[in-house]
This record gives sequence, structure tokens and C-alpha cells, in this order.
Amino acid sequence: MGKKDKHHMPRPSLYGFHAVREAWLNDERSVEALLLTKQAAGGFEDTLKEAERKGTNRPRPFIVDKDALEKALSRGAVHQGIALACDDLPEKDIQDLIIENQDADKVCLVILDQVTDPHNVGAIMRSACAFGAKGMIMQKKHAPDMTGALAKAACGALEHVPVAFETNLSRSIEALQEAGYFVYGLDERGEEVQTIDFAVKTALVLGAEGPGMRRLVKDHCDVLVRLPMHGPMPSINVSNAAAVALHEIAKN
Repeated sequence: MGKKDKHHMPRPSLYGFHAVREAWLNDERSVEALLLTKQAAGGFEDTLKEAERKGTNRPRPFIVDKDALEKALSRGAVHQGIALACDDLPEKDIQDLIIENQDADKVCLVILDQVTDPHNVGAIMRSACAFGAKGMIMQKKHAPDMTGALAKAACGALEHVPVAFETNLSRSIEALQEAGYFVYGLDERGEEVQTIDFAVKTALVLGAEGPGMRRLVKDHCDVLVRLPMHGPMPSINVSNAAAVALHEIAKN
């Protein structure tokens, strides 16, 4: 490993062990530099060896001091002594997701309608990955950057759940319906999620906390579903709601 001149520090876009590990092992990522503190370097050795075994083409990692690393990142970034300067993943659209999953026995896609908080989006992506969702669709205009805090919250799922960016979500829903998908919108006025026999090709729409789905997006859904609430709290965080709904879809 080499030492990096702090005056020529590349600007990292990803940080944190899991986010960086999965990106380092992802052949679709073009990487400029891996930055490690001395304390973090030992814990990353297995990942370096795994990339070598896979034949993944990667530059030599650099050892940097903690202060220099923190200056290169946004304030308060929980970096764990690890950061990665890399290109964004190749951009996809709705047709890419449809084609990639056209022969799958069972498919679930997640659509986010104006869910913009990077921590929420990252947490939803982590749940989507855990419960086997094959992709996510977001409105290009309102999507947060797929870097930094979002990638940290996604805990590596960014490398496994492809994201399609679209201008018009209502048209995206129409495209999915034409391709045989049944679209479920999560809404407090819907049917209880446990009573639904989910379709083989499923898309789940989640709206922003508070306002929920926009009217036109909601009107395009085939069915509205809701989570049963048994306690005094009338609702839960959108990322928690996504995890519960995705678990029900995976179960059924």
C-alpha cells in the first residue's frame, strides 16, 4: 500500500466499510482511489484479497491519516477509516429493468414517489436487497445522489439493487403494467397487506412521509394496500414501512 499526499487527495464519493467493500468488488464500478487509515487497513485485507481472486482490476490502496480523510468528506460522515473515489454506476431506465427481469419466475420492483431523504432511500434500498427486490425506480428530478450518506445507509445494497431514473413515474407505472406487472401503492386507505395474494410480477409504490403518493401516481396503481397498525402510533417511518411490506411480498 502507498501513502497519499494530502494535498492531492481525490474526492471520495463513498465511505464506510460495507458501502466501500461492495463497490470495490463490483466490476461495474470504475475506481480512482481507495483511501484507508492505518487502523482500518487490516480489516480491509480480506476484501482486497477477494478482489484479487476475482480478477477485479483495482488501483493500489493508499494509507491516509484520519484528519486528511475527514477533510475530504462531508462534515459528520461516519467513514470508519475507509473511503472510495469512484465513478457512478451506469444509469438505467425502466426498460432496462423490464428487460433484465423478463424471464424471472418472480419479480418485485420498488417505486419511490418523492422520497428524497438519502437516509430513508438508502435504508429502503437495503431492505429491498434483503428481501430480494430486483430494482428501484425513482423520479430523476427529485432523486438524491447515489453516494455519501445514502450509500452508507444502504450498507452495500447500492451495488446489488439497480436504480432506474425516470422523468414521469405515472408513465413508468404504465410501462410496467404493459409488461405484466401488478402495481401496489402503499396507502393508509388500502386493503390490509396480509390479505393480498401478490402477483408474480409486482411493483410496490411508496410515497413521501406525510403527503404520501401524489394523486396521479396513486390513481395509476392497480391496488392500494396498507399496513395494519395495532398501537397508538398511526404510522411508521417510510423505510420501516417498506421493510414490512417487502417482507409480506417476499412471503407471499
